[in-house]
Amino acid sequence: MGLSNIAETITNASTGARRHREIRHVTIVGAWINALLATLKLVFGYLAHSQALIADGLHSLSDLASDFLLLFAAKHATRDADEDHPYGHGRIETVFGIVQGAILGAFALGIAYDAGRRLFNPERLMQPELIALVIAGISVVAKEGWYRYTSGAARRLRSNMLGGNAWDHRSDAISSVIVVVGVAGTLAGLPYLDALAAVGVALMIIKISGELIWQSVRELIDTALDAEQVERIRGQIQQVGGVRRVHMLRTRKSGGDALVDVHIQVDPTLSVSEGHRIGEKVRDDLIAEIEEVADVTVHIDPEDDETCSPCDHLPLREAVLASLQVHWEELPAAGAIEGITLHYLDGKIHLELVLPLEWAPDRGAIEALTHEFQRRARAVAVIGDVRLRYH
Repeated sequence: MGLSNIAETITNASTGARRHREIRHVTIVGAWINALLATLKLVFGYLAHSQALIADGLHSLSDLASDFLLLFAAKHATRDADEDHPYGHGRIETVFGIVQGAILGAFALGIAYDAGRRLFNPERLMQPELIALVIAGISVVAKEGWYRYTSGAARRLRSNMLGGNAWDHRSDAISSVIVVVGVAGTLAGLPYLDALAAVGVALMIIKISGELIWQSVRELIDTALDAEQVERIRGQIQQVGGVRRVHMLRTRKSGGDALVDVHIQVDPTLSVSEGHRIGEKVRDDLIAEIEEVADVTVHIDPEDDETCSPCDHLPLREAVLASLQVHWEELPAAGAIEGITLHYLDGKIHLELVLPLEWAPDRGAIEALTHEFQRRARAVAVIGDVRLRYH
């Protein structure tokens, strides 16, 4: 392993550890907020007879459960790639995004069912007290403030899982607003409003949980990055010197990272090492310039093979040279060949032969020898042009 690769590995490991620490810090503080608010809502919802506040408390309790799941997922999702998981463990975030959404949805269905039963049984409607309104107001302020902090951290750390956690806080803030309206309305003499507020909270949570599950499922089935991100990646590749064309550009997500596979077309006469160097430059620039890109696989093409590969049927070197030997065996210069380069282009194999300078005494001899090599080589159907070089 080269020094640059070692440095990159160390940097990635350090970044992963720092990312885990930040996610863990944000989540733990959020968990304490959820624990406090859930306790206040459930206790005062019961004491102040507010079904909407109790529903909101169950929502906060589900957020607390999600926080613990997120802590577990964040710890394992930031582990380095290994033999069994060569692309890393980022998809753990995705799986827990689905779990998180399912938990939210399950709680919401329970809330909606209970509130609906009370609406159809007026004698079971609860009559909240003023303290329920105060607790709901505190929840609005606390949860909206922590949503803004968490969503900012999610964007900075490129964590869908933390982004989902942020929306948990936002949904709790919105549900608390609904509770404020419901409790205030009931206190003003509209007894149905508290139960209606509970149903409204539940429907809102169901919508958010569905969006979270759908986003995670799209990631699991390797949905591409959005069109704007893909075009940005394409533009960055095209800025690299030596890249003639970009095609078969594919992208996907793994947790907070983006993975890229791309074919780039270069001059077909370049050496293998120069083509490789251009590919490495493409990879390095994408990772350095586009924050979410974590890994890039670059395939070097000498010609456009996006729609078809015209050289796939052609034989490899050993078979080609064996066929040529049959036709060149009576040609004295064939025994002096010092190197043969094969160019697979346009459905043919083009040859470049290297001979000692003694075989090129004058222009006439060069032209005659070239003609003879070409005449004999073209007896092999797959051979195209033949060029001779001397040194």
